[in-house]
Amino acid sequence: MTINYDKLMAWPFEDVRHTYTTRDTMLYALGVGLGADPMNEDELRFVFEKNLQVLPTYPVVLGYPGLWIKDPGTGVDWTKLVHGEQGLRIHRLPQTSGEVIGRTRVTGVIDKGEGKGALVLSERKITDAASGELLCTLTSTTFCRADGGFGGPSGPVPLPHALPERAPDHVCDRPTDARAALIYRLSGDYNPLHAEPAMAKKAGFLRPILHGLCTFGSAGYALLNVVCENDPARLIAMNVRFTSPVYPGETIRTEMWVDGNIVSFRARVVERDVVVLNNGRAEIQ
Repeated sequence: MTINYDKLMAWPFEDVRHTYTTRDTMLYALGVGLGADPMNEDELRFVFEKNLQVLPTYPVVLGYPGLWIKDPGTGVDWTKLVHGEQGLRIHRLPQTSGEVIGRTRVTGVIDKGEGKGALVLSERKITDAASGELLCTLTSTTFCRADGGFGGPSGPVPLPHALPERAPDHVCDRPTDARAALIYRLSGDYNPLHAEPAMAKKAGFLRPILHGLCTFGSAGYALLNVVCENDPARLIAMNVRFTSPVYPGETIRTEMWVDGNIVSFRARVVERDVVVLNNGRAEIQ
């Protein structure tokens, strides 16, 4: 299979109409690790229907078009895909329940060269189904490890956000549950890599790994808790690069550098001292 640049750039996505309930909102929060301490009322607000609030990272599971790149027409070897980067900008937080429309498009396809892979950049806009109001804009970079050398453009490649060289201003450790991937997948990402031992081993992992977007959500809550005083409206944007997987049960340590309304961050697994999210940039208000 070979990537057809023009075909991929014009990929015909259908709108995704997504109805979600307060149960879905709470399930997502449980999936990213909230609610482990029954006496923590800051977290209870996101996992209990009384005075329920929406986590700022919840939109990553709304209006999801599924594993569209698995379609043979893309020319991509989907078995060798890696989620490279994720961005989120919140224009208005979604309600705790409702109906939204997700509209996805490919914004770029970059050829890194034979044996070096390719990058597929995409954007998903989440709008309120009733009013048409734009709620969130999501960006994603998919690294297609086996698909370089198809003759496409070699750039431009967005530069990663540079982290400050000083020691972090804040550090937040958040343990993950051994069942975290099994809970998180119920929010819509059913890739067996995160549940089935045989599939994980086939992909080269010791056991099923945590979803990258679950790690993203864990870091997002660390930011919310430490630099936003647990006010969901204060976290308005997050961008990050995925660098290594997390195994459920490990502890995610988020390191933060605050410079005005820009917060640089990265996350590492404490037990293995491995950076799992890097070059993170968040905007707060």
